[in-house]
Amino acid sequence: MLTDIQRREAVAALLDSHRTKVQGQRPSERFPGIAIEDSYAISSMVAEEFVARGDRIVGHKIGLTSKAMQAASQIDEPDYGYLFKSQVLNDGAVVNHADFCVPRVEPELTFVLKEPLKGPDVGLVDVLRATEYVIPSIEIIDARVTDPRKIFDTVADNGAGAGIVLGGRPVKPDAVDLRRVGAAFYRNSGIEETGLAAGVLGHPAMAIAWLANKLASFDVTLQPGHLLLSGSFTRPVWADRGDTLHADFGELGGVAVTFV
Repeated sequence: MLTDIQRREAVAALLDSHRTKVQGQRPSERFPGIAIEDSYAISSMVAEEFVARGDRIVGHKIGLTSKAMQAASQIDEPDYGYLFKSQVLNDGAVVNHADFCVPRVEPELTFVLKEPLKGPDVGLVDVLRATEYVIPSIEIIDARVTDPRKIFDTVADNGAGAGIVLGGRPVKPDAVDLRRVGAAFYRNSGIEETGLAAGVLGHPAMAIAWLANKLASFDVTLQPGHLLLSGSFTRPVWADRGDTLHADFGELGGVAVTFV
């Protein structure tokens, strides 16, 4: 475990990378004794600083929801970070590549709640009952620290969260079989990845259940209206300057973002 001073040093380094768009030293390299509890504390402290500067938390993002990604990160559960108002974009958004360190993108489903949701013991049916609608989305991820990153570094860095592009056709959670929702992910005219939402813990709503139960230990309730990114069901795709990334969710429509 780290001291409070060490945690604050890690926070300062991450804030500097957010400001300069230059990757900084990994917390795990700087502080070999770091624990996952330290990483979540650092992430929360960075979020508090963003709010103090005028931003607003509008939800959460969930990552490492596939077994392959968990194995690669040597962790046996997902992770989470915060979504901020400044990160929310609409379909067709044009963003500056220079606003990121090393941006990548992933197709995901975003859940929007109509009722509060709090663990413990939240299950699939509880999530579906509490959900107002589900929106096809693209998550922009970024790494404010250098490779090779460990799970401690990714968690401390807000789960690499950097933006969310909302688009497509919002659907009620019982209007489609969410497990069977698929996405074909294009960079410009070439297809890069395909996948099914079932790759997210067997059902994307299970990611929301995990988050509600995880946050219950901190006495945190998932709030109505909050955006909850359930996790990617493809590998991340690099975004270079000049690229348009487009996720085709079939009957749920598409969502795109362009980097300039």
